[in-house]
Amino acid sequence: MARVLISMSNDFLSRVDSIANSEQRTRSELIREALRVYIKRNKISNNRKAEENATLLTELLG
Repeated sequence: MARVLISMSNDFLSRVDSIANSEQRTRSELIREALRVYIKRNKISNNRKAEENATLLTELLG
């Protein structure tokens, strides 16, 4: 598994660690899950935009 170095404020890191501890996860597990959710939401959003654009184009051409 690759390692990635990221920077964040101490306050933000404390919040991340607090959530990870409350969920009995590692910091890395929590950040990976957050990124998975972000990627999934972004993909869904992009699919919706593509569908909206296709509908609009169909209406304009129809």
